[in-house]
Amino acid sequence: MAYAKKSAVTADLNATDALSSKARSVMPAQQTVAQLTYDTLAVDLDRSQSTFWCYMQPPGKPIVTNALLRDIMSMQASIQALFSGASSEPEQPFQYFVFASRAPGIYSLGGDLDYFADRMRANDRSSIRNYAHNCVEVVYQNHHAFHVPVITMALVQGDALGGGFETALSFDLIVAERSAKMGLPEILFNLFPGMGAYSFLSRRLDGVRAEKMITSGRIYTAEELHEMGLVDVLAEDGQGEAAIRDYIARNARKFNAHRSLYQTRRRVNTVTRQELMDVVDIWSDAVFGLTDADLHKMARLTAAQNRRLGVKPPAMMIAAE
Repeated sequence: MAYAKKSAVTADLNATDALSSKARSVMPAQQTVAQLTYDTLAVDLDRSQSTFWCYMQPPGKPIVTNALLRDIMSMQASIQALFSGASSEPEQPFQYFVFASRAPGIYSLGGDLDYFADRMRANDRSSIRNYAHNCVEVVYQNHHAFHVPVITMALVQGDALGGGFETALSFDLIVAERSAKMGLPEILFNLFPGMGAYSFLSRRLDGVRAEKMITSGRIYTAEELHEMGLVDVLAEDGQGEAAIRDYIARNARKFNAHRSLYQTRRRVNTVTRQELMDVVDIWSDAVFGLTDADLHKMARLTAAQNRRLGVKPPAMMIAAE
């Protein structure tokens, strides 16, 4: 969909009319967002800064489940519907999108390893492939800002591992608190991160450094990633939301330039849906190449996650151990 550009304002009266038009359009958008309810997400539209806030809050472990994927895809479709009726710049519902988590100290621990192990033992390739395709559809829409004129941000307050890190990488900007840690531990159980890590890292860094991050399994601090250019804004602990609000306040007048720059980045360093699907199909095949020893390592990792969170492990994990 094409969006008409706002004509130059030549008088104070025209400027006032434009602002009034935007204010009138934001109210229906806020009412619409207030009606959006999800099992695994909480959303809110901040009218004062034209920002759509979305928080992951899955019950149980903060991981990427099928339920979370369904809710995110539904939310993305709702955002596209919000913009479908906006024919001009002043009528757009919001300008910034923030994706965060309400799990204390955790952004996301990544994929649902218990689910992977269960489906592998059942030789259920179709379920694994469907899960994987939904993951890359989500990050594809994130990467392209849902195909609407907004700037997207990940707010990382805690650990972002595996698929959680890949999700953060799919947005225009990453804002991370100083104690946050991010990394790709899949190599520890003989797998690789297949939901966008190589595509996004090789564009933001290069292929050599992308492969080094993936094959090392190393967990990086937010400060290290900030020095590498992967974290755009480094915030003090507990100040992540404030840092985003400050960033928007300082850069709102440059929104058009910044959004156009991120569009240009995506055009020059294109990540297509087909590329993501091809890579995740390689990942899906690799899942069924894991050995019993690899599955045992996966079970040990999930057990460590459960102990950290005080979550009772499922019966199939106990059997695997």
